[in-house]
Amino acid sequence: MTTSDPAISALAGSALPVSGPAVVAHAAGDLRIEDIPLPVPAPDEAVIDVAYGGICGSDLHYWLHGAAGESILKAPMVLGHEISGTVVRAAADGTGPAAGTPVVVHPATPGPGAPRYPADRPNLSPGCTYLGSAARYPHTDGAFSRYVNLPARMLRPLPGNIGLRTAALTEPAAVAWHAVSRAGDVAGKTALVIGSGPIGALAVAVLKRAGAARIVAVDMHALPLEIAAAVGADEVLAASDAGAVADVEADVVIESSGNHHGLASAIQGATRGGTVVMVGLLPSGPLPVLISLAITRELELKGSFRFNDEIDDVITALADGSLQIDPVITHDFPVDQALEAFEVARNAAVSGKVLLSFGQGEAS
Repeated sequence: MTTSDPAISALAGSALPVSGPAVVAHAAGDLRIEDIPLPVPAPDEAVIDVAYGGICGSDLHYWLHGAAGESILKAPMVLGHEISGTVVRAAADGTGPAAGTPVVVHPATPGPGAPRYPADRPNLSPGCTYLGSAARYPHTDGAFSRYVNLPARMLRPLPGNIGLRTAALTEPAAVAWHAVSRAGDVAGKTALVIGSGPIGALAVAVLKRAGAARIVAVDMHALPLEIAAAVGADEVLAASDAGAVADVEADVVIESSGNHHGLASAIQGATRGGTVVMVGLLPSGPLPVLISLAITRELELKGSFRFNDEIDDVITALADGSLQIDPVITHDFPVDQALEAFEVARNAAVSGKVLLSFGQGEAS
C-alpha cells in the first residue's frame, strides 16, 4: 500500500532539505523540543515522515537520569526508536520501499560478527548500535523527529490493514515476542507475567497468541492489570499479594518489572523445573536474588535482550488479526506537548504506552 498524500508527493519530488521538530535529551532533567534540519540522505537512506513514536523506558531514563543503564549521555541526543511513518523519498540506490509506503522501523544495526558470538543472534553482537542510544560515542540519534533519514534495511513495509498508530507498537511487541520465544513452546502451559507495563502487557498478548493455557499478570497498579486483562490475561494479581503469586506455580515466567523484587516474585512463582525469562532490564551492579531457590527448583533463568527478526512475525500477526495489542496504547500527544507526554509516561499508575504524534495523524 502507498499513500497519495500530496504533501508527501511534493516532498518526494523536491531536492530541498527540510526540517522539523525533534525531541532532544541534553542531560538529566533537560529535555527540549528543537527544530532539527534534515541532512542530505546517504545513497542507502530513505527519508521518513514520522507519524508516531512510542516513549520507551530507555527514553525516560535518558530524560530523568542522563543515562540508561551503562549508556551515559555525553552530548545532546535525539531520542526515540519505536517508530511508524511513511517513506517520502526512497533510497537513491534503489533499495528499500518506494515513496508513499507506510513503514515501521527495526532500529538495530548489528556489529561485525565474531566466532564466539552466535551468528543467528545479531542482537548479541558487541558492536550493535540502536537508534536513540548513548551506548557508544558519538551517540546514535533516534527518530523522534518529524523527518528522519534512515537506512532502507531498517524499514519494514506495512500491510494496508495496519494503521500507523497501532504500528508504533511493533518494536516493543517484537521485544515481547523475543522474550516469549526464549521460553520455548508455551502452548498449553501456565504463564506468569511479572510487571504489566507495556512490555509485560505485550508479552501477555504474545503468550495468548502462542496458546498458553493460563496467563496470570502481576503489577503494583490497577491500570496495567486492566490492560493485561484486555489483551489476554486470564487472572490478575496485585504484586503485594506474594502468597498468591507464589501459588501460581507457573511453567513459564516473564519478568518484565526490571527490579529485584519482581525477579524474586518470578522465582517464587515458578514451578519446579520451570523457566524464568528476564526481559526487564535491572540496574547494573550487584543485586539480591533468590538463587538458592532457583537452584533447588532447577529453574532455567534466561536473559532476553531486544530482538532479531521477530518484528516481521509481529507485522504478520497484526495483519492476520491473531495478535491484539491496541489496548496497550493509552495516550498520544502532539510533539509540541512532548514534555507533558514524558511526565505522563513516567507514571505507570496512569498510563500504558504513550505515543508522540509528529504530524500525520492516524493513517492506514
